Amino acid sequence: MITASLLKKYDRPVPRYTSYPTVPQWEPEISVEKWETNFSEQFSIENSQNGIALYIHLPFCESLCTYCGCNKKITTNHKVEGEYIEAVLKEWTLYLRLMKEKPILRELHLGGGTPTFFSPENLEKLLLPILRSCTIADDHAFSFEGHPNNTTYDHLKTLYELGFRRVSFGVQDNDPDVQKIINRIQPFYKVQEVTEIAREIGYTSVNYDLIYGLPRQTTESMERTLKQVLKLKPDRVAFYSYAHVPWTSRGQRLFDENDLPSAELKMELYRLGKFQFAMHGYYDIGMDHFALPTDELYLARWREAGKMEEWKKEEWKKGEATLHRNFMGYTTQSSKLLIGLGVSSISDTGNAYAQNNKTIREYYEAINQGKLAITKGYFLDEEDLSFKQYILDISCKGKTSFKKEDLSKLEEFSFPVLEELAADGLITWNEEGLSLSAKGHHFIRIVCSAFDLFIQRKKQQGVESIRYSKAI
Repeated sequence: MITASLLKKYDRPVPRYTSYPTVPQWEPEISVEKWETNFSEQFSIENSQNGIALYIHLPFCESLCTYCGCNKKITTNHKVEGEYIEAVLKEWTLYLRLMKEKPILRELHLGGGTPTFFSPENLEKLLLPILRSCTIADDHAFSFEGHPNNTTYDHLKTLYELGFRRVSFGVQDNDPDVQKIINRIQPFYKVQEVTEIAREIGYTSVNYDLIYGLPRQTTESMERTLKQVLKLKPDRVAFYSYAHVPWTSRGQRLFDENDLPSAELKMELYRLGKFQFAMHGYYDIGMDHFALPTDELYLARWREAGKMEEWKKEEWKKGEATLHRNFMGYTTQSSKLLIGLGVSSISDTGNAYAQNNKTIREYYEAINQGKLAITKGYFLDEEDLSFKQYILDISCKGKTSFKKEDLSKLEEFSFPVLEELAADGLITWNEEGLSLSAKGHHFIRIVCSAFDLFIQRKKQQGVESIRYSKAI
């Protein structure tokens, strides 16, 4: 049983581990030439084996959702679409020049901002040149984020015809009082309407994003939201903890912090969500994600965990798919090479990271000069790669095996933490590896942090760690 005291104990600021090392540890500037060399080398290895993944950041929104920590640009001027599309296509051309063969596109995601800010015609104008320059993998996974208020039939139909089969709708909360304070007025009928349209067109996976810990949320309002949306049977749900980081997200400074739920109430909201998901037939994938047992994410999760009797069910169509984690969250695609296009996007070659300029002006300046717009980034050494793999294994498989060559560092930094986690029943472990317990599965971020040498070294030095959102 997960007790209130255990939740309180481990409600610590830790990263979400979409990368390791995490973004705050990266260098503020990296060599573009070194990045291009690394990218070309890794592309030569990855493309023929696993293909590539592509993330396109579309930053524009018509209004500010005050809870949001994403990189966005607020405007009602839709003339910005054309210039932005032109820049992204120029950036894609720069990457094509670094590839020695035609890329095999396995995964594509449109994020934001609000991707459906762009007209269906302009989304097609953006995507067609990219798709025509790639070989599309037979088992490709194309997805996009849609705002229920402005996602139209034409958006869904156009993207479906381009190969998209997954859509994620930002629901967050249905309560009118909560919606008003976060400046996201979104009637529930709009969520129901776009969900039904997506399924009528043929989308095979509908995801909802929900947030707990928002201003003025109560257990009663959260229960109403959960019961409403779960009646629509989304295939997946991302149940995120609201990260109150006003030092990086200026919109959050508009909140009266007295309206935020107390730590105790926030934990009750979390427990309520977990209970409702279980009651409605959803399984905990980890790191805030839940899925129905017919969904690929669930099937891949249990295949990775080694529970063969689960993934051999009749619903399992792709026995080769595995669970992976990157900047787009959990994915069933196997590509380790992710190209990020657009302002603030992050690229990942498996042994290096690079992030684009965070302002549109600087992004345009670099691209229009015929240069990649990357600024900060990180090149991983052997230690980083080893500990990154431990974190990925725990995130995706719920277990990991230790390398003998890492033993001295594990003994110094990780094993003391594992002893406490084991005492609380979150893991079983020895010097060869560890496995999450059923209880520990709810604290994956905490377990992963035992292998974050940047955090553990600072902890031993008595240095306060970088501020992250809390785990719960």
